[in-house]
Order: sequence, then C-alpha cells, then structure tokens
Amino acid sequence: MKSYNQYCPIARGAEVFATRWTPVIVRNLLLGCRTFTELHDGAPGISRSLLSERLRQLESVGVVEKRQHPSGRGWLYEPTQAGRDLQAVCDAMGAWGSRWVELGPQHLDPYYSLWAIARGLRSVELPEQRLNTRFEFPSMPADKRRFWLLVQEPAPEVCVKHPGHDEDLVVTADPEWLARWVLGDLTLAQGLRTGTVEVTGPHRLVRTLGHLGDASVQALANWGRHPR
Repeated sequence: MKSYNQYCPIARGAEVFATRWTPVIVRNLLLGCRTFTELHDGAPGISRSLLSERLRQLESVGVVEKRQHPSGRGWLYEPTQAGRDLQAVCDAMGAWGSRWVELGPQHLDPYYSLWAIARGLRSVELPEQRLNTRFEFPSMPADKRRFWLLVQEPAPEVCVKHPGHDEDLVVTADPEWLARWVLGDLTLAQGLRTGTVEVTGPHRLVRTLGHLGDASVQALANWGRHPR
C-alpha cells in the first residue's frame, strides 16, 4: 500500500481503508461473507484479480486473516479485531452518504439490492416452504433485467439463471423502488399501492414476501453485529 508519509492517524487509516473497493470488501466481511465467492458476489464490478490483491493487502496489515476451508478447497476470510473495529467507520460513512449523496441511476443495480436482501434474510427465521420469486426490471439493460430470489434453508440466494424450482411469484418492479425497499424507505405494500410494483401469484405468498423483505431490512439495519 502506498503511504502518505504523514504521522496523522487519519492519513495512516486512509492508507488502509481508502483504497478503491476496500470499504465494500470490509462491509461484506462484516455482513458475514467468508468465502472468496461470497465476497465477489457482494461487489459487482470488481475483478477477481483485484479482489485477491485487496484481500492480500488487508491480510498484510492485520485487518483480515484467512484459514483453509474445511472442505480443503479455497480459503475462509475472517475480520480480525482491527477489521471489526472498522464497523464504526463504515457506520459513519453510511450515515454521511445517506445524508449527502443522492440516490442516482448509477446506484440502482437490482442484483446488489437483491443480494443485500438475501444477506439480511440469513439473520431471519425462514418459512418451511421454499419461496422462489422471479424479479423483472423492464427498464434495465438485458443483463440486469431478470433475477430469482430463492428463499430456503440453509441460506437464501440470488440466482442469475432459473434455479430449477417452480416460480411461486413474479415481481415486476422499478429498480429504484427495490433500492429504497432495502434502505427501509418504502415497503412492498407501498410499491403495490403506487403502481411501481406488480406481483403475480397467491396473495398469501405476496404477504410472505413482504414480511420477509421487511425483516431483512430490519436485520440489515443491525448489519455486522450478528453475521450468520
């Protein structure tokens, strides 16, 4: 890592935390991502080589430690105490960004919004019945227009291809509504009332999806405290 060559603690801290993608990687670690694939999935746009480089840098300064995966293939990445102490820095950055940086089209990647919902659901009691919901975003480019949110034990996930299970619900939505749902600004019920969301499927499952999404938002509000 390049140095500012200054004694100032802000400068020293920025050498570790202020490089591109590092705050996102730290956020994902605090959300409970432990494998390389999980970390990569939560950082759409980063190359695998750059993620590897950032993880090596964070390990070298004592923010991350890695150990062999129990399967014998790959590694598990754990935040050290120094890494966990970055929670307060992430909280402060999030509060500042929420207040001063407007939500714009460049922030509305629906894959990441659904990924965040799936991460939040890892801290939520899930229904016994699997719920497979297809999400359609007609205003997005073709490669970001269709995803599946698969809610099941042991871990909910977002699929970019049909997961092979029958679809229980189909949600057609505006990506800004989805982002604001994850942020806790709007609910599924509000989206249905305003017409920014349409849902096809049994009404009881629509209610289930709404409850799960709201529970995920609550879990994300306490992000990093109890990663699963």
